[in-house]
Amino acid sequence: MVRVSAIQLDVGVDETTDERIARTIKMVREEAREGADVVLLPEMWLRGWFDFDHYAEIGQSVDGPIGEAMLALAKEAGVVLVAGSIVERDGDKLYNTALVYDPDGKRLATYRKVHLFSYQEAREADVLSAGHDVVTFEALGANIGLTICYDLRFPEIYRQQVDKGAELLLIVSAWPYPRVDAWRTLLQARAIENQAALAACNAAGKQSAYPYAGHSAVYDPWGERIAELDEKPGILRAEIDLDAVREARESFPPLKDRVLGVEKPTYSA
Repeated sequence: MVRVSAIQLDVGVDETTDERIARTIKMVREEAREGADVVLLPEMWLRGWFDFDHYAEIGQSVDGPIGEAMLALAKEAGVVLVAGSIVERDGDKLYNTALVYDPDGKRLATYRKVHLFSYQEAREADVLSAGHDVVTFEALGANIGLTICYDLRFPEIYRQQVDKGAELLLIVSAWPYPRVDAWRTLLQARAIENQAALAACNAAGKQSAYPYAGHSAVYDPWGERIAELDEKPGILRAEIDLDAVREARESFPPLKDRVLGVEKPTYSA
């Protein structure tokens, strides 16, 4: 069993960056004491996803102060830390980048968000560059896929992760409340269609006029919901049985029965 803790942070509270970091570190340490194997943080937890005007100001390299602090925290706490995502600066480009660290003080994965949101007031696609790599990594005795928020609407990236061996799908997010039903439906669908366990950590609270949806959740490979929070800040704790993923794939054949490159069918009366 893999013990998962998803910290559904209130990213809308009025606090300094240093206060936000200190509060988050304290919560990660507490989850480690509670026995977590892996701890997840939300997308853009440091300042909130809607802080587009300050992306350029807060951008830093993956080895910058936040990266160093999260690496040290994972090592101290003895957990796999999925450290949400940060604004990564690489030369003159900015990315929405998720970082994962292991208990030995190694960065396990770096994932630049592939699908950037361009809807209405969202300016992510205007101020950030898109990543191009499908990322999986090895940890906790499993191959794990990593994605960010809006990626959830694009099933192709998850199927590519499964083709690379992914058994557990991890999602960090800042999904807004008006589309909470879509969030819950898509999480379940990604688990079912990929016969994968899934853990998703979303943001909570309200930033400017925009409430976050919360509802961090864990699903098994049959799409059964193991645990879920409501919209309020909180901590989700659940156990994931990776053997159940392997057993589901062995006993039930959708992944084996895929037909690739299907041509347009013809029909007769």
